Amino acid sequence: MPTENISVATEAGHELAGSLELPTGLVRGAALFAHCFTCTRQSKAAVATARALAREGIACLRFDFTGLGGSGGEFGRAGFATDVADLIAAARYLADRFGNRILLVGHSLGGAAVLAAAGGLGFDRVAAIATIGAPSNVPHVLERIEGDLSAIRERGSGSVSIGGRSFELSREFLERVENIDLVAEVGKLRVPLLLLHSPTDDLVGIENAGVLFQAARHPKSFVSLEGADHLLLDERDANFAATVIAGWSSRYLPIRDDWPMPDDGIVVKTGHGKFGTEVHTASHRFVADEPASYGGDDSGPTPYDLLLAALGTCTAMTMRMYAERREWPLEGATIHLTHDRNHQEDCAHVVEGEEGRIQALNRRIELDGELTDEQRTRIMDIADKCPVHRTLTGHLHIHTRRVE
Repeated sequence: MPTENISVATEAGHELAGSLELPTGLVRGAALFAHCFTCTRQSKAAVATARALAREGIACLRFDFTGLGGSGGEFGRAGFATDVADLIAAARYLADRFGNRILLVGHSLGGAAVLAAAGGLGFDRVAAIATIGAPSNVPHVLERIEGDLSAIRERGSGSVSIGGRSFELSREFLERVENIDLVAEVGKLRVPLLLLHSPTDDLVGIENAGVLFQAARHPKSFVSLEGADHLLLDERDANFAATVIAGWSSRYLPIRDDWPMPDDGIVVKTGHGKFGTEVHTASHRFVADEPASYGGDDSGPTPYDLLLAALGTCTAMTMRMYAERREWPLEGATIHLTHDRNHQEDCAHVVEGEEGRIQALNRRIELDGELTDEQRTRIMDIADKCPVHRTLTGHLHIHTRRVE
């Protein structure tokens, strides 16, 4: 997926570092991902979820909370209230840029933060919320801190260890974590909610999901991440959670009505990244791209892939129709297609104004079924008579005009 590095200004005066995962094609909506406690926007769950949403046409911003990763500010003086403020600032950036309601997604404490931020952002600006392994009791995160918290409350600040990393925490940080009633905030929600949680989560127990689910109003859903750890370190778990969220969110961020769907032919629109392009037929949408080796994002077939696919699919359909009309036992066909012209060189010729020509299309056909030699020969003969084959080998003219 195309990735754009951005920064978001906060009311506190520092910048938040973010990575905006963009769909290859058109954008139907926007989402915001909040990472887990002391993690960054580079966590497996953040990257997997953001890219899965982008594949569904949803631009997703994953960013670092104050004082973490590439973001400014002091983590040790921030606390939960600052996380919520960061989310509101990032969500407003997305709303201003894309103009739609936002999907909020949060992992662990980030999940608690999106639940608490929805009201401050305004329910009319939130399309839906999804959380992964979110705690129902925000002060629960203090149990992961190794250090003398009593001394910090007394002295005003002190050093602690969180996940093997050293941090300087303030009394204000602890107070901001402790003074939040998340269950009450969930009870106020007026947006669709999806809770994902692992029954084997040994950091934030599954009972937290039960408390949040009970407090929430409908529509609400729960998905068990059986066998997953809290941080979704197994890429398969991260991808599963991401796919579920992306599929569920499509109900609340539907395809826009103003996207072109032609009555005949196709419409091609430039998208994001260097080569990303979206193709619309009368009833289908898909993307085309270039491989990473040529500077693309490899998020869809290349133009030559589509050309070969047109020939291959038309060949397969024509052979099947021919065999069925004669009631021949053709069970299926496998068609291998290649071209022997260097794609990058061909494109360079076009840019320079020279005529780019495909030297040859190579087609190998395997026929399955109890066919006689004569039947196989007749079916192979008909392959050269499929409509796309005849178009490519006939006198083809392309007429181009500019639309004013």
